Amino acid sequence: MPEMNAFTTLVIGGSVGGLAAAHELRAVGAEVAVYERSVGKTSARGAGIVMQPETEALLSRLGVPAQSVSVELHERQQLHTHGKAARYEAPQLMTAWDTLYRVLREPLAGMCYRLDSTLTRVHVDGHDVTAEFSDGYTARGNFLVGADGIGSAARKLLDSATRPMYAGYVAWRGLEPESALPGDLLDLLSGRFTFFTSSGMQMLCYLVPGANGEREEGSRRINWVWYVNVAEPNLPKLLTGRSGRHFAHFLPPGELLPETVEQVAHQADASLPRAFAELIRLSDVFIQPVLDLPPRRMVADHAALIGDAAGTVRPHTASGTSKAFGDAAGLATALRGWTLTQPLPAAELENWEARRLDRLLRLSEIGFELAERSTLGARVGSQFFTSD
Repeated sequence: MPEMNAFTTLVIGGSVGGLAAAHELRAVGAEVAVYERSVGKTSARGAGIVMQPETEALLSRLGVPAQSVSVELHERQQLHTHGKAARYEAPQLMTAWDTLYRVLREPLAGMCYRLDSTLTRVHVDGHDVTAEFSDGYTARGNFLVGADGIGSAARKLLDSATRPMYAGYVAWRGLEPESALPGDLLDLLSGRFTFFTSSGMQMLCYLVPGANGEREEGSRRINWVWYVNVAEPNLPKLLTGRSGRHFAHFLPPGELLPETVEQVAHQADASLPRAFAELIRLSDVFIQPVLDLPPRRMVADHAALIGDAAGTVRPHTASGTSKAFGDAAGLATALRGWTLTQPLPAAELENWEARRLDRLLRLSEIGFELAERSTLGARVGSQFFTSD
């Protein structure tokens, strides 16, 4: 049972980063409520996740072995437009957003988790934090955690000067059942992290668990991402859905305009190894522009930002999810032992912020370097998908 003076935390954002924060804060005695802006079931934005130490550590504390929610890879292979693939041994565990979400959400079934909750205002009065939402609902607690991603409403309210910036390239994505792939293509990709690099583009793919966490052969999914340079003036057309709606951060499967679908297929045929071009033609393609959010601050009065709400790293670091988990674990440690009879542990929070911002900056630098190797987002790199 929580202590009489235990603090209550309002977590804004109910994706895996927000769920990680809920687990970590409950572990140090806090009462937690989560508020998610999605109207219905939250959707997987990206799907594939590389298992990293921070993620594995939380799963272990929950009694979930990382292997039980992952597909194990044994090799890496680099494809070429002509010639044989180059392969080398590289064991790795791969999971998926929906798999990870499920194992984090189920133990929190009795916790307040409110959907359709778009944050519009935050007010702090002493130890009390009030969060107001667009539907008129009001929640009160003692600390607020913004874990609501790159489009964070919490960040806009706490740090309005910071804005995401387009990095100069997009990620075309696909997530398909392995059973939908022809046998020769599946044989090439199964058990391997497969990639291809050329001027202004990079593509990679690997298998992840099935839609319900299945890891058996025949029940898994193939996750792929194709990074391609696209000049910013050409984004509006690519991010326009079939309904005419313009998407800012993520255009979901089934929304690409028919002419864009055909353009993607033609560009794949012209630019990629045959196996990757075939995979793209078999997929329901969706798109995410790659955005940079420079880190500025993570701590405000009785509030903190974690994950992409605080700042982004390029996807090539495979650290987006693990960074959010590391942020959550460190924040909980900084708040450990705090009760409402005491002042907020400002020194501990400042030290946490300094350590995590340093980590974020170093990861950001690595991400820029990895992108530059493929001339992604660079002026010298080839450009694709230009508008008529």
